[in-house]
Amino acid sequence: MSQADNEHTWQITFPGNLRWTNAFQIVKGMVPYGASNMAEIDNIRLRLKKRAGEADLDNAWKEEWLREADRVAAYGDKADAEGFTITAGNQFMRAGNYYYSAERFIPPGEEKLSIYRKALRCYQGAMTRLHPGIDRVEVPYEKGLTLPAYFVKGRGEGRRPTVVLFDGMDNAKEMSVIFAGIDLAKRGFNVLAIDGPGQSEPLRLRNIPSRHDYEAAGIPAYDFVAARPDVDPKRVAVMGYSFGGYHAPRICAFEKRYAAGVAFGAMHWSVYEFVTSHSVADPARASSSTFQWRWVVGAKDNAEGLEIAKKFTLEGVAEKVECPFLVLHGQDDRVVPVSAAHKLYAALGSKKKDLRIFTAEEGGAEHCQVDHRQLGVDYIGDWLLKNM
Repeated sequence: MSQADNEHTWQITFPGNLRWTNAFQIVKGMVPYGASNMAEIDNIRLRLKKRAGEADLDNAWKEEWLREADRVAAYGDKADAEGFTITAGNQFMRAGNYYYSAERFIPPGEEKLSIYRKALRCYQGAMTRLHPGIDRVEVPYEKGLTLPAYFVKGRGEGRRPTVVLFDGMDNAKEMSVIFAGIDLAKRGFNVLAIDGPGQSEPLRLRNIPSRHDYEAAGIPAYDFVAARPDVDPKRVAVMGYSFGGYHAPRICAFEKRYAAGVAFGAMHWSVYEFVTSHSVADPARASSSTFQWRWVVGAKDNAEGLEIAKKFTLEGVAEKVECPFLVLHGQDDRVVPVSAAHKLYAALGSKKKDLRIFTAEEGGAEHCQVDHRQLGVDYIGDWLLKNM
């Protein structure tokens, strides 16, 4: 950890606590999209600062985010009862994010599910009130299972280019729609924002764990959008952010019908490196809880989780990617080192490939550009316009 990580800045909310700092960055990154509010976030920060010496920090975290989520959700319910639909939707969007943050460090179980259901109620309440033209859909997966998603229609008529968007390990399709889906739709792209195996809703409510062969989700996602009359099947891209930085190149390597791919933040070349470095008990060095990885992949214990992690590698995979591919990363990413982006870029087999590293001076230097996400989304949107 550098000296800068011990200084309180916009990016470092809790010096010496990467776990809390990274989680705060995620919520702060949603402020420009009306999915969180800096005053509310700062109130939570001040309350948590007073509780930083408590023995059970995870409980303190849960209680303070729940406190704010309950307050904002109640405001939304009151507005809804009075017939103020848009006001209700605005409150529900923020409350959904706060509930989702509240359950972040709670181990799998009924309490976590209860809070997630509150998050999903608010998320869905916000989507139906603020974005009624965005359709909630179910993508066929395997063994009769489906994956939940939102389909955002791009501007224009006829068959349009489309982006299949997978989120990260700790994010949700609702967040994907708000910070990327709507902006890409303005450029004429349809967007399928999907929770894949091991992500958000499928993991929590359908017991669908993650898997190393993520093309198992990428292929049916392509089939789903390509069958629609408003999609040009020859111009479908796949994008993944955060942990999706592993998913997108993996999918492109084994599903050649995708016309382009984007890693919105590279992932560790070998996910085993990520698991061993970010699933430790020390919050100063870890961005996630000790249980997170084994829960995401459905392992019975940490030992099995580590064995599964060894399968998650782009070794022998990245060179199979043939379509145009973009890798974005932040110079100061504290979750995945910038070296991972350079390594992925060098290994990609694509004849047309681009690497964009954002610096602190221009903004977007943090993980998946959470400190200036608009920069990253704009760069991706413009790149896709040129390469699809």
